[in-house]
Amino acid sequence: MTTTSDGEAGLRTITTTVPARLDRLPWARWHWMIVVGLGTVWVLDGLEVTIVGNLSAALKSSSHGLGLTSSDIGLAGAVYVAGACVGALLFGQLTDRFGRKKLFMITLAVYLVGTVATAFSVSPLMYFACRVVTGAGIGGEYAAVNSAVDELIPARYRGRTDIAINGSYWLGAAGGALVTIPLLDPHLVPAGLGWRVCFALGATLGLVILFVRRNVPESPRWLFIHGREKEGEQIVGDIEDTVEEQTGDELDQVGDDDSLTIKQRRTIGLGRIARTVFSDYPRRTVLCLALFVGQAFLYNAFFFTYGDTLQTFLGVGQTGVYLALFAVSNFVGALVLGPLFDKVGRVKMISATYLVSGVLLAVAGVMLGDLTALTLTLFGMAIFFVASAGASSAYLTASEVFPLETRALFIAFFYAVGTAIGGITGPLFFGRLIDSASGRHDITGIAIGYYVGAVLMVVGGVVAIFLGVGAEQKSLEDVATPLTAQDADDGDSGGQGTAEQGTGGPSANDDDPS
Repeated sequence: MTTTSDGEAGLRTITTTVPARLDRLPWARWHWMIVVGLGTVWVLDGLEVTIVGNLSAALKSSSHGLGLTSSDIGLAGAVYVAGACVGALLFGQLTDRFGRKKLFMITLAVYLVGTVATAFSVSPLMYFACRVVTGAGIGGEYAAVNSAVDELIPARYRGRTDIAINGSYWLGAAGGALVTIPLLDPHLVPAGLGWRVCFALGATLGLVILFVRRNVPESPRWLFIHGREKEGEQIVGDIEDTVEEQTGDELDQVGDDDSLTIKQRRTIGLGRIARTVFSDYPRRTVLCLALFVGQAFLYNAFFFTYGDTLQTFLGVGQTGVYLALFAVSNFVGALVLGPLFDKVGRVKMISATYLVSGVLLAVAGVMLGDLTALTLTLFGMAIFFVASAGASSAYLTASEVFPLETRALFIAFFYAVGTAIGGITGPLFFGRLIDSASGRHDITGIAIGYYVGAVLMVVGGVVAIFLGVGAEQKSLEDVATPLTAQDADDGDSGGQGTAEQGTGGPSANDDDPS
């Protein structure tokens, strides 16, 4: 690291090789610590969503539950997602300003408070309020964790790692589905206690994750941007020593050609952020919105109300086994298809997963009246085997294609907007469809929800074909030039720097025309 000029308040223009040093690392046990410490938050989200979906009957009970209706179940899903949207926006901005590590510790603490309080809910209103707080913690996690993971994982592993981490949501979903079977059996656990213990399980897992996270460092990329380059250099040096010790191999040296020059800044103004979204990268903005809206509606509409659908129309009592099978298919899909996002490429895989899952969902809607609980579950397993990797790729895309200084906020922005459109309206829409169709006991009454989800996924796939970014195996700084690197160029060239200049800016075929 070299200093090329002095600035105000200790901020300087510096040249660093930190990104290249992190990207050239071989995979080691240290990277697994990052995956476990940060990535397992999706297990918590999957656990929460599945538990709520699988507790429909227990929560509807006026004697042992909270006396909720199907519409209330949908509302509970919607307020959880609404809390996640607010939490993502709030904590996303703070993550870019105060650092990844501070915020992924804080957001996990917020989640723990919310889920423990949910277990002690005594009324529908308290239950809804606790779901908002829990969702806020999870939403903040999405922004803080995705940005930290992508900044610490080497470029050639980033796609498969992100897809697998996001897919681990379904490990939580499978676990949540299975644990509810004994906990909701009144012969084993008192009826009024079982559903409360289900929520307490999330807090137990959260405490374990909190313990592991103490060893996860701050992102060196974030540190050198914010005037703490010495701390960043020390962290990278420690990581390199650890990786060499664990692999037994000496690391290659990084040359000056792989360096990055940036003008340090403590904060990025909202005006600059808005310009980045709407002026510098409008095509990427449209891409992310299309991907997030499609996957959010698909998952939050279908899965939040899937257990209620099985119980209301298909005579299923305990839905745990069905939901577990569904969840395992999602996780396996992410593991199997994830490596292809690095090998085949982002654009081909994102468009394919969205298009295929959308078409299959439409077919399921047409056949809905002829499906049993088992065949509907098998259909869901096939659809979401493909859709799981597609949904995960939305988070991967938002994390990759915008500058480092705004990464967490943009993840939060697209998550919040896409989820507000698809994730809040979806559960409410499906909840009302179920209530309406249950009076006629006609499951085909909810088919329109399948068709809407199918259309949104197909639109996302088409948008990816035309606007997708080929980010596979590229450094984050090559996919989107940091704003502070653009600032350094501006200072050297009389203000002529743009989003496409700097350290290997995006190529003409995957970025916006200037």
